[in-house]
Amino acid sequence: MDMLYTFLIEPLSYDFMQRALLMSVMIGVVCAMFSCFLILKGWSLMGDAVSHAVLPGLALAYLAGLPLAVGAFVAGLLCAAATGFLRNHSRVKEDAVMGIVFSGMFALGLVLLTRIETDVHLMHVLFGNVLGISQNDMIEAIAISAFAFLAMMIWRRDIMLYCFDPSHARAIGLNVRFIHFGLLILLALTIVAALKAAGVILVIAMLIAPGATAFMVTRSFDRMMAVAVLVSVVSCITGTVASYHLDTATAPLIVVIQAGLFILALIRGRRISSVSPVP
Repeated sequence: MDMLYTFLIEPLSYDFMQRALLMSVMIGVVCAMFSCFLILKGWSLMGDAVSHAVLPGLALAYLAGLPLAVGAFVAGLLCAAATGFLRNHSRVKEDAVMGIVFSGMFALGLVLLTRIETDVHLMHVLFGNVLGISQNDMIEAIAISAFAFLAMMIWRRDIMLYCFDPSHARAIGLNVRFIHFGLLILLALTIVAALKAAGVILVIAMLIAPGATAFMVTRSFDRMMAVAVLVSVVSCITGTVASYHLDTATAPLIVVIQAGLFILALIRGRRISSVSPVP
């Protein structure tokens, strides 16, 4: 019991660990909720594209003296708009278009960041630095996460119907174009909120793994969302606390735990499907 108490409580005696735990859980909840829509819509690659494409926005925002979140948000939307334009005006399929756009923007961001004199560490941009979260970073992330969370809760059913069956959503009078672009805006906002904690590379895992895990073990969307949030919160708490004792990077450890939970859900699903029904 004393060992468990030490394991859980000792890290929280430090302010930076308290901020890291709060930040990781907060973005974990938002990413988990959005991951359900991404999995249902089949937009995992879109999330990957937008998360990588924010890199040049960060560099240009630093040059212009603007908040980094503004540059990341604009770059994310630009990536989504460019993907849609090229998909509609070329013979190339959507997955290839997204691959070209996000890899090109990601490479441009790397070039800019390596040439610009900046105090923004490249490794922190790529992989996050949740232990170095400042008070201002917390306030910014809380505001963005709260907006994204409320939007997903208010329009949950409309977004779910659009993701599941866009034709039916259009037939009953929903503005599918508005929902489509609204979903892209929420995706960009979610990535911006998680950027400083998880980085542009690891944030995509937090946007896919919880929803994919929940999809393996549930049959209704509401339960899927609840399980995804539970998986994400457990991973964030365990990963943050364990990273203190193991002296390792926090965000990668959270992603490793999420991947492990997905593997367990996959094994459980295969075992259940392999059991033949009793006549």
